Amino acid sequence: MALLNRLSIRSYTQRMRSHFHEYHQLVLPLRGSINIKVGDYSGRVNLGDCVVIQAGQQHDFHADEAARFLVADLDQLPANLTESSSVKFSISSPLLAYIQFIDKQLESQVNQEVETMTFDLFYQLITQQTCFTKIDPRIEQVIEMIQRDLSQTLSIQELARHAYLSPTQFKKVFKQSMTMTTQQYITQLRMEKAKALLAHTDLPIRIVAEQVGYTDLSAFSRRFSDFFGLSPSAFSR
Repeated sequence: MALLNRLSIRSYTQRMRSHFHEYHQLVLPLRGSINIKVGDYSGRVNLGDCVVIQAGQQHDFHADEAARFLVADLDQLPANLTESSSVKFSISSPLLAYIQFIDKQLESQVNQEVETMTFDLFYQLITQQTCFTKIDPRIEQVIEMIQRDLSQTLSIQELARHAYLSPTQFKKVFKQSMTMTTQQYITQLRMEKAKALLAHTDLPIRIVAEQVGYTDLSAFSRRFSDFFGLSPSAFSR
């Protein structure tokens, strides 16, 4: 039986394989992609994605031999994954950066204490991921585009073109997938990033505002205050 609650780096072959195991597993591409069929999901899992394989689930998969994956074997899935019907979801940029660190760390040494701490932080980051139950693939592409650079100004028309939808269709499909409007989603991402920058860096408030898409400092301060109940300057103190 596999040692549970562990992380490992793996590669697969182009030959289709099919099996199941009595423990849960998460597969996160580090380089390349994997084609997988598990539950009702059948498709490609790319860098920036995570696929959830629950204990006892039959899964069929194949991948290019040059591709590499972080695999987490778990005795228990966090609640956000068990309560979601999503097999595949997009991971946050902090988790993506962290799994790339894990790749370097695991290939550099064997150290059980470090590996335990590494797993614990990975698990905590997984519990914070938002797993949408009905996210349209066209909206997934838009989310990636938005998250890539929160300082950019993106119109509904531009986002709709990226999703190959009309603006009216796009607004409807986005809200169905994300349970909020596009502007609400972008504002939430921007405010959370601004909060993190104010808490963890010494960047001036003006620069923080610019990095989250606000050229008007007053507008940024009002939005931040509405969101968190404190002005940026009061929060940073």
